[in-house]
Amino acid sequence: MQFIYENFTFPPDQSFTIRSEFLEIKKYQTFKSHVNFEIALIENCMGKRFIGDHIEEFEGAELVLMASYLPHCWQYYQTIDSQLPPYATVVHFFPDFLGKDLLEKSEAKNLKQLFTDATKGILFTGDTLARAKNLLQEMLYEKGLTRSALLLQLLDTLSKSTSHKILSSPGFNIIESSNEASKINIIFDYIFKNFREIIELEKVAAIIPMSTAAFCRFFKSKTSRTLTDFIKEVRIGHAAKLLLEGKHNVSEACYDSGYNNVSNFNKHFKEIKGVSPKAFLKQYLPAGGES
Repeated sequence: MQFIYENFTFPPDQSFTIRSEFLEIKKYQTFKSHVNFEIALIENCMGKRFIGDHIEEFEGAELVLMASYLPHCWQYYQTIDSQLPPYATVVHFFPDFLGKDLLEKSEAKNLKQLFTDATKGILFTGDTLARAKNLLQEMLYEKGLTRSALLLQLLDTLSKSTSHKILSSPGFNIIESSNEASKINIIFDYIFKNFREIIELEKVAAIIPMSTAAFCRFFKSKTSRTLTDFIKEVRIGHAAKLLLEGKHNVSEACYDSGYNNVSNFNKHFKEIKGVSPKAFLKQYLPAGGES
């Protein structure tokens, strides 16, 4: 897979953009990344979704929210209804499109968490997808403050959704995963900067500071995983990124991700991704041949 960075320029009278477009049935092999957040509604096709180091087949309509710099790609195999074209509606925006103080308001607590989760990509289904589709269709035909209000309503709908799942692992999009100022993200920041080294529980707990027992309870309650499991996910996510960039072989990705044993690395990689590093790479080359 190739990586390309896209740079979007908003019109002077708009703080975000929305567009609709027909899709080409094609097995794209290029990861796209950009500084803007993106909402993508894909309709009337089936194929494969790549978000960071997440890979999954899809069929029918789907809605994904992605934060800044998260690489993504869809491969389209065929339409669902052959009488209709495959279709996409895409929004590009910045979290502060209504002002830099928005996320500091108490009313924006859920929205702030939504943007944090979006660093790994979020797939929405069910009722959320249906409501979001209606709002996006309205946005296409509105302008000015009305369109901005609809985007805020859409984001509020997504932030309250109970029909969604997180897609990529936390280590794949390190830059945007460590921006929050809360205690847990201070820990994230430390781990992201030091995951290649031996990370001791006592030292991490002292950063808060907390006793090791209190820290373990705190971290598990905030992340639903142990510190060891989180570090493992960060390391494997980083290794996956190195492998997909095509500049490192398995051994190099292993040692650059904090492992000193290839066998242990392969074991953890399969545990996190479900496949070996080599099989993982083959999933990203469905058209055959290496990129």
